[in-house]
Amino acid sequence: MFDSILIANRGEIARRIIRTARRMGLRTIAIYSEADAAAPHVREADEAHLLGPAPAAQSYLDIDRVLDIAVKSGAGAIHPGYGFLSENAEFARLVEAAGIAFVGPTPEQLDKFGIKHTARQLAEAAGVPLLPGTGLLSSADEAVAKAQEIGLPVMVKASNGGGGIGMQSCTGLDQVREAFTRVQRLAEQNFGSGGVFLERLVRPARHIEVQVFGDGAGAVAVFGDRDCSLQRRNQKVVEEAPAPDLPPVVRQTIHQASRALAASVDYRSAGTVEFIYDPHREEAYFLEMNTRLQVEHPVTEAVFDVDLVELMLRQAGARDEGEAGVNRSIFEANLTPRGVAVEARVYAEDPAKECAPSSGVVTRAVFPGQGGDPMENVRIDGWIETGLEVSPHYDPMLAKIITHAATRNDALDLLHGALAVSRVDGIVTNLPLLRALVMEPTLRAADHSTSTLEVTSDPEPRIDVLEPGMLTTVQDWPGRRGFWKVGVPPSGPMDSVSFRLANEALGNDASAPGLECTSTGPVLRFSHATRICITGAPALCMLSGQPIPQWVPIDVRSGDELHIGETSSVGLRTYLAVEGGLDVPDYLGSASTFTLGQFGGHAGRALLSGDVLRPVGADPHQAVRARPIPEDQRPVFSHHWRIAVTEGPHEAPDFFTPEDIEVFYSSDYVVHLNSARSGVRLDGPNPTWARTDGGEAGMHPSNIHDNAYAIGAIDFTGDTPIILGPDGPSLGGFVCPAVVTSGDLWKLGQLRPGDTVRFVPVREADAADTIDLRATPELLTPSGDGDHGVLARVPEDGDRPSVTYRRAGDTNLLIEYGEQVLDIGLRMRVHVLHTEIEKREIPGVTDLTPGIRSLQLQVDPAVIRPSQLVELMMSIEEDLPATEELAVPSRTVRLPLSWDDPQTRLAIERYMNGVRDDAPWCPWNIEFIRRVNGLDTVDDVYRTVFNASYLVLGLGDVYLGAPVATPLDPRHRLVTTKYNPARTWTPENAVGIGGAYLCVYGMEGPGGYQFVGRTTQMWNRYRTGGLFQDAPWALRFFDRIEWYPVSAEELLEMRTETDAGRGRVEVEEGTFSFAEYREFLDTHADSIREFQESQTAAFDEEKQRWRESGEFDIKPEPAANTEEAVIPEGSIGVSAPLMSTLWQFSVTLGDRVSTGDQLLSLEAMKMETAVSSPVDGVVTAIHASPGDQVTQGQILISVASE
Repeated sequence: MFDSILIANRGEIARRIIRTARRMGLRTIAIYSEADAAAPHVREADEAHLLGPAPAAQSYLDIDRVLDIAVKSGAGAIHPGYGFLSENAEFARLVEAAGIAFVGPTPEQLDKFGIKHTARQLAEAAGVPLLPGTGLLSSADEAVAKAQEIGLPVMVKASNGGGGIGMQSCTGLDQVREAFTRVQRLAEQNFGSGGVFLERLVRPARHIEVQVFGDGAGAVAVFGDRDCSLQRRNQKVVEEAPAPDLPPVVRQTIHQASRALAASVDYRSAGTVEFIYDPHREEAYFLEMNTRLQVEHPVTEAVFDVDLVELMLRQAGARDEGEAGVNRSIFEANLTPRGVAVEARVYAEDPAKECAPSSGVVTRAVFPGQGGDPMENVRIDGWIETGLEVSPHYDPMLAKIITHAATRNDALDLLHGALAVSRVDGIVTNLPLLRALVMEPTLRAADHSTSTLEVTSDPEPRIDVLEPGMLTTVQDWPGRRGFWKVGVPPSGPMDSVSFRLANEALGNDASAPGLECTSTGPVLRFSHATRICITGAPALCMLSGQPIPQWVPIDVRSGDELHIGETSSVGLRTYLAVEGGLDVPDYLGSASTFTLGQFGGHAGRALLSGDVLRPVGADPHQAVRARPIPEDQRPVFSHHWRIAVTEGPHEAPDFFTPEDIEVFYSSDYVVHLNSARSGVRLDGPNPTWARTDGGEAGMHPSNIHDNAYAIGAIDFTGDTPIILGPDGPSLGGFVCPAVVTSGDLWKLGQLRPGDTVRFVPVREADAADTIDLRATPELLTPSGDGDHGVLARVPEDGDRPSVTYRRAGDTNLLIEYGEQVLDIGLRMRVHVLHTEIEKREIPGVTDLTPGIRSLQLQVDPAVIRPSQLVELMMSIEEDLPATEELAVPSRTVRLPLSWDDPQTRLAIERYMNGVRDDAPWCPWNIEFIRRVNGLDTVDDVYRTVFNASYLVLGLGDVYLGAPVATPLDPRHRLVTTKYNPARTWTPENAVGIGGAYLCVYGMEGPGGYQFVGRTTQMWNRYRTGGLFQDAPWALRFFDRIEWYPVSAEELLEMRTETDAGRGRVEVEEGTFSFAEYREFLDTHADSIREFQESQTAAFDEEKQRWRESGEFDIKPEPAANTEEAVIPEGSIGVSAPLMSTLWQFSVTLGDRVSTGDQLLSLEAMKMETAVSSPVDGVVTAIHASPGDQVTQGQILISVASE
């Protein structure tokens, strides 16, 4: 018996074979394509080897590569599974020629039964009943003549066909002629041989098959029969054993015939003899013999209590010894089934679209015992798991659900129960069809046939996305809470008032998931009657061609199409609620979509055409509570907004001058076109600043040591203010003079590019009392607390640092320690305070987020306001130990770093091409780091980074567990400034330096840190393993990162392994003691001071160069073209729907266009918007150029109507 086996397959059958092989004590060897790198069979095997790219021809069908792996890995046997190479005689010959056991029939048997006309000849010689048919046909004329002899209807079949390919039914002679040519062509393309023959077509027919197992010497065991009649496109969907309602004489006949056929060739291993059964004649005819393990083998295993894979392995392993390898009793007895087993195949396909395949990331996969509660007598053979991607390159089967019971009805009922608790989200599957199918009366009565599923449908309520709109996402309220400390934003609706009112109008729970539509909404088709409500900004909404109002419940009929139009006047976002809400899986406790992180909502992204949403539907046990929203309860929209804010956390005089603050509150800021859910960028007056720079935090006076942000904070990134939105960062190093009140946060979702905003300070005590539904409330007058956001200060006392308590909106208290310097002792004190507050479980405190020298407390203002917490915080502070006494757990984590990685070089290149090509840090960030730190060569930068031990002080900078860290040894602290303006693209897990800090970017997105390289993932959405044992984030506070160099190619391999959950990282547990650290600093004080003085001198020299070059000078944004367009007589002017940048034209002067044709594209809010022709006509004038900034209503192109 061999001791190892290579499984030459993928998916569920690879896992199935591994399961038995490991139970038998065999070493298992998996192979996989690039698309299957994260597949479970790769993880479960003892070893795994990459074949090649995703296409099967370059991976699972690459015989040379499979054999090479088998030989080099020392495989004693190869099990081919089903499909791919399982019935390839040449492959079997090569395997055995290499001295490796082929687990299956002999190559000669594969040859004989692989060609259908020779298989038919063998069956005829063995006395197996045959359908009237032909041998190989030479021409279409001969095919027509033979069809007349046999009698219509007939099936035209490819001799080497399989899987439904190369088969066509014909009811007329003209069809036969056409089918012959078509099938011959398909056979040549797919199987390399154009042999074609005919068989009588039986209708209605059932597909019955017999499981055989031969010893290779003439003995054959028959493991009963199966019914596989329920098929679509000749692919089986539901199978059962034994076949129901089969006359005993027919059953006996096909068993005896199958045994005789297999014995006639001394058949070896498992095989299946397939028959077409005519229930009217009660006759069965030979169809073909499958010389491999069948997909549906588990139903036979269930009723015969046998492991067919084990039989195959034992027989293959005993060949060298000349033994049968299996118990001889199976060949000598008439085996009898026990009970009934039924199997349903779960496919990634849409039964409402003729079973079109569906591919993409599965955001949730739940089956009994696999993500769900186990069920007795239910077996799941599958490969799909949450987070895996279904590739378009392979068969769409995801799983098989097998049930076993004493009776057929019990087995079907059990299957229905298992299907009811199974679900796969993110893609479309046939689960709804299966749930209906197992309750179908024709199946229950065994009246089903191979034509039962000729037409498929999706019987469950669904919403088809015909057009997705500009940016349509699923959101829920209040979003994803409790993960701010690791860089996960709440997301949720940007205008939560309109969102909640839409749910309220339908009687839904306020948190029920719905759709947020930005600028232009989607076109949706509803399969079942339901009720909807649309709220938010005014938009033209149509239901099956008829206008419908917003803010009122609307009844939708089956088949209705909903078109949510453009928000072309005021406001930006509309909201759609559906009765009961939308059924999407939670991620970290919320259904809200965070598109930047690729999780939540539907498939972790904005909707795309072809997506299918599932409504929850009304609760049948609850009375309908639908009602229109009264006008006085609806938000009011405008182009000019007054938004209430509270003072702080970073106001005058520490950061801004009093004049800056006066200007801040008296100016109208303009909403910039590059605004998004992460933040609303504003154009307005620049501050003069109370400081010249940010010290160790950076060159710009806006820079501070990273602290936690509040949603709604006005964040000055350099001189540019950005109102942080629900998808904004949790941690950052910029000052925020004010925070939008919780009652006015909804307004952020309705700010359009070009709108104006004026901030109005209000008292903290008034901020959370009411939600202001007015865009420009008449009664909102400036009446701030007048404390600049500083609630209290505690002076330094010996070893205890000073403490400043700052207001950060009406929902946050920011506690800061010490001065604006980098002091690890302050971060340790933050940690101790953090831990103590967590222990106390203070009512109203909902989340805690540490920064470098600060701790943010999020509060529920309905329970306690930030200012009301100060006294308690001061009393806690008195009980904390002295800083010198502090020690914290601290792991050493060794991570790979691809120095000056090609992806970071690409990001710099894109920045220079699209943002700025004259920045001091371009074209090479590492050279800039050398220069600004006074180092001699870039090799010095390299040595400094790799010699340093970086202490993780914060997580989530920027986003998703991304660490912000600083070297423990001050001599390793390379200080830089950040990009200004920021990059628009940063590769995932790029490593950069900003201020005195190192950051690993948790995901793709904007950024400003100076690149040194790239590393492995800091966040893993779905898989565990390595650093990702208990959570999606890899690191912990106070971890110490140490880098080791790898090539860019090695890093890519490591990233693949990490993404698959197989990445391994060297981790050493330890403790960080501040007393020991202080001792280290004291010992090396002289050399540290010398290094810092040299560094400061170089830094100052760089600043002087910037002053001389005008780097600090204010550079105004390019103004929009305000010249009025002259529209040619008889033409219609087409205008910009919102302030934006003209991206490109799709037409030229003189082009003919039809209504709805795209004329041009605009770019705004980091998205592209198409502008279409309102009429049929000719383009008569073009009034702008690509790259122009255009205003809302500006005429861009003219079209003469025809």
